[in-house]
Amino acid sequence: MRLRLKPRDDRFFDLFSVAGTNIATATSLLREFVTVPTEERGELAKKMRAAEHAGDDATHAIVEQLDRSFITPFDREDIYRLAIRLDDVVDYMDAAVDLTTLYNPEALPDNVRLQVEVLDKCAKLTADAMPRLATLRNLTDFWVQINELENEADQIYRRLLQFLFNGSHDPLTVMKLKEIVDQLEFAADAFEHVADVVHSIAVKES
Repeated sequence: MRLRLKPRDDRFFDLFSVAGTNIATATSLLREFVTVPTEERGELAKKMRAAEHAGDDATHAIVEQLDRSFITPFDREDIYRLAIRLDDVVDYMDAAVDLTTLYNPEALPDNVRLQVEVLDKCAKLTADAMPRLATLRNLTDFWVQINELENEADQIYRRLLQFLFNGSHDPLTVMKLKEIVDQLEFAADAFEHVADVVHSIAVKES
């Protein structure tokens, strides 16, 4: 039997749960952002920026706890990687919102909403999975479903590119919209990276 020293508290798990909840908050804001009239985008962009700052705070708290801890629940490198990957998700969504606010297109392509719906599903799965890191149980469905959703996001992204490059848009509009949808695609990739780290941790600790 493998013997392991356990940390005295669940601080890391609490902090990962905070990060997961913040991601779910950010995707909820993103869902609203892509549906409102252009004049309402500014206020939601401010809320998204606050969520991005909250994500940074959660990441810093995890790293600081890592620096203070002699015994950690699993590999220090994995804790750090997971913190960074979680932070990446909100960073990309914030970037998409920021670019949309700056470029202020009158309308976003219809499939952007489908992109965001996929991100919202990923966020809910991630927020639900973070507390289960404490036991590393019932996590297989998490990384399997995230992988499936990331594949769905890839398909939506390719359809968006086909729409943008079909010759019916001026080059400047194409460039601006592509920057926005690229950030949403990066967010989907970031969710998969989170799931990959969780999978790695579960394998190492099994």
